[in-house]
Amino acid sequence: MTFALFAEQLLNGVQLGVMLFLMSAGLTLVFGIMNLINLAHGALYMLGAFIAAAVANASGSFLLGVLVAVPATGLIGAVLEMTLLRHFYARSHLDQVLVTFGLILVSNEVVKLIWGAVPLRFALPPMLDGAVEIFPGVAYPMFRLAILALGLVVAVALYLVIMKTRIGMWVRAGASDRAMAAALGVDVNRVFVLVFAAGSALAGLAGIMAGPILAVQVGMGEPILILALVVTVIGGIGSIKGAFIAALAIGLIDTFGRVLLSPALGSMAIFMAMAVILAWRPKGLFPVHG
Repeated sequence: MTFALFAEQLLNGVQLGVMLFLMSAGLTLVFGIMNLINLAHGALYMLGAFIAAAVANASGSFLLGVLVAVPATGLIGAVLEMTLLRHFYARSHLDQVLVTFGLILVSNEVVKLIWGAVPLRFALPPMLDGAVEIFPGVAYPMFRLAILALGLVVAVALYLVIMKTRIGMWVRAGASDRAMAAALGVDVNRVFVLVFAAGSALAGLAGIMAGPILAVQVGMGEPILILALVVTVIGGIGSIKGAFIAALAIGLIDTFGRVLLSPALGSMAIFMAMAVILAWRPKGLFPVHG
């Protein structure tokens, strides 16, 4: 492997890891605090991409698409939590899987009704449509570098919110002991809505960033949802720090596995890594609950 190829794949792996972190951060908080398995997280990823693409195509502004789609996805998540999903917190995980899987099917059909079954065009913003030379002889797409930078900014912002603010204290208390947090006066319902809306907005943001380099199409959330679930389990349920480290590790393993190994082994590399890590630490790398 040449240095240019190694550097390119290293950045690809980190960029994929950042995308997975945007997806898994909300997923791990929802699972860790609400004990809710939310398979509809991938549907929110898809909705974010479709809303942003539609707004960007109509207005000609990628930035406007982002500014509309991120809060819209958060609002959709908040409405889902308040009207449907909160009624399943006390139900079994099987019931939660079934209802959120149903939401995936409903979301796919709603998207088809609104935008059709054909993939939606989502062009790169002109200012990021190019490549920069990061090392002599090594050029890398500017948009992928922007994704990497945005993901790191979001990770730092999430860390500061979770660790340095009163809302973060409530979230950590809810993740550690929900009953005790409620007994101490924390408005658990409000925290749940905020966490679910924030997680949904992050999923939408990940979809927006993936849209121009992948395809904005029905069902685009399912493949990345599987990887986000792997990240959530490896990082430790409810741990933002664990989600970030696990997302980077999975991004690198998946990228280099597909380059260095045979196609069959490359596609299995992350699952083999998950098996090894969970055999070593059954509750993940940084479990919140013991």
